[in-house]
Amino acid sequence: MSSSEPSVPEQPGMATPRPRPAVPDAAERARSVAERGGRAALLPSSEQGARVTPLFHHVRRDGSAVVLLPDEHPLVATTCLAPRSELAAMLELADQAPVRLREPVRGLLWITGWLRAMDGERQRAEAVAVAEHRPDPRLLDVGHGATLLRLAPVSLVLADAEGTESLGVAEFAAARPDPFCRHEDEWLRHLELSHRDVVGMLARHLPPELRGGHVRPLGLDRYGLRLRVEADNGDHDVRLAFSRPVHDRHELAHELRRLVGCPFLAAHRQS
Repeated sequence: MSSSEPSVPEQPGMATPRPRPAVPDAAERARSVAERGGRAALLPSSEQGARVTPLFHHVRRDGSAVVLLPDEHPLVATTCLAPRSELAAMLELADQAPVRLREPVRGLLWITGWLRAMDGERQRAEAVAVAEHRPDPRLLDVGHGATLLRLAPVSLVLADAEGTESLGVAEFAAARPDPFCRHEDEWLRHLELSHRDVVGMLARHLPPELRGGHVRPLGLDRYGLRLRVEADNGDHDVRLAFSRPVHDRHELAHELRRLVGCPFLAAHRQS
């Protein structure tokens, strides 16, 4: 997958380099991936077997995580019997695009740390605390056929369209997720299914060589909108930058109208 930015007009007789659009920093992007939830896989240390798909998972703001496994899963017994009741493991979170794409994974977040068992009372307390932030009926199975394990983080790695970056636990904990990350999927699916005309108007910002591909909404954050162009020669991601970072729905609507080329917004600027 390659990445492109909208072209910038050049002065006659001189080449103007394309400025790279601003993006959220790595810690903010990682927090957003964790906040969205996504698909998870638990990878215990190599001698403990293959990757595991938890029944449920949740990552807290401090980078620690809980994973729910069936009581009969071998990893539950192994963790309970491990020295000091902990086992080296890594939790992988896949950031899925909100629309159907040839390559649907937008990024991966890996949290490496120590997987620890908890007694029954602590498990129930953890389930209640998680439910306050992320209610889920699967948490009712704690103590009734399922066991909640805790992952204490040591390090984090984020891999996405901006590259691969290592993060410290304190750096992750100090960051905030993007203000729109919990609503992004719903908004972009609505754009894809009900407003293909708007997607077509946004496509006018693409470099000319990409305008013949299939343009899809890929991502949204406070710095801009991302489009995926599925073309015969591969997939290309393009960021359409906002004129300034936005913080709420009103500011976001204003910037989206600007990108679309809303005539009412243009008339307001001229008045």
